[in-house]
Amino acid sequence: MSLKLMPAAQALAQLDQFDAVIDARSEGEYALDHLPGAQNWPTLHDDERVTVGTLYKQVSPFEARKLGGVLAARNIASNIEANALDKPKHWAPLTYCWRGGQRSGSLSLVMDQIGFKVTLVEGGYKAFRAAMLEDIPLQAQRLHFEVVCGTTGCGKTRLLHALAAEGAQVLDLEGLANHRSSLLGAVPGLPQPTQKRFDTLVWDTLRKFDAARPVYVESESKKIGNLTLPSALVERMHNSPCIQLSLPTEERIALLLEDYHHLVQDTAYFCQRLDVMAEFRGKVVVQGWKDLVAAGDFRPVVQDLLTQHYDPSYLKSMQNNFRHFGTARSITASDRSADAMRQLAQALLAP
Repeated sequence: MSLKLMPAAQALAQLDQFDAVIDARSEGEYALDHLPGAQNWPTLHDDERVTVGTLYKQVSPFEARKLGGVLAARNIASNIEANALDKPKHWAPLTYCWRGGQRSGSLSLVMDQIGFKVTLVEGGYKAFRAAMLEDIPLQAQRLHFEVVCGTTGCGKTRLLHALAAEGAQVLDLEGLANHRSSLLGAVPGLPQPTQKRFDTLVWDTLRKFDAARPVYVESESKKIGNLTLPSALVERMHNSPCIQLSLPTEERIALLLEDYHHLVQDTAYFCQRLDVMAEFRGKVVVQGWKDLVAAGDFRPVVQDLLTQHYDPSYLKSMQNNFRHFGTARSITASDRSADAMRQLAQALLAP
């Protein structure tokens, strides 16, 4: 037998050395979060877990194990037939389930008997997540960040994308979070990942960066929509050098109308989202904005949102949280175009 157990911390450090990572949990568990690059080979499907669990509680553990064994054997056979018949003998996957190892252990035992070089994560996903959360501060500490600051609508995300296109290392937290990081930042039809999934995505991105090169990141707050950034990463960003990006006001308004086009297209949804602002600006002001939106007059609403809410909040947040904001390097984009952002990116990366 070549089947071996590996502590979660070691599996975390050697993750890229395996030919595949196999998650033996159900589809629902996998959807909440999974190891980077993991394939889902359910030993028990979602409905089967419910059936076996109910039998365990209402009848007996023995009857539940009998049924579970039948279902698991059937699913293991199906997964191997669908995914492993073309694999060579030296194929070396890493497997895991939730914690106890029964589901991944059963799958691994069969694959081991076939002759594959199988490694099983001790403690499963739960242990791996604990090790990953301990590793995030270490990953954040080893990296040198350049924080792109700037008022709402100045093109920070566009600049990050331009930097990435020029080969720079970019941590796009809003992209990972599926959110534009403001009260109006939710994207219809694009749900945010779970907190666990977001943590894993952040860790997986950080670990791949070269510590000898800077990492460009936007000046996010501690939360992006419903998701919370790792505290160690936030602290590291707060202590990093800043780049202050500026864009003419009319260009900022035009950029926001482009990036938030869904709000322009769905005025009822826009007005619904504006209701959130009543807590900060008052019902009378918000109703005035809603009247303008209903009339299709968006520019004065966007300008008011910038001058009355976002710009003052931004300045206060930057001064309170980013320790090097006062000495930030200032750069200005002539307009919101991709070409202008590309030129800025090239200037930032020039030796």
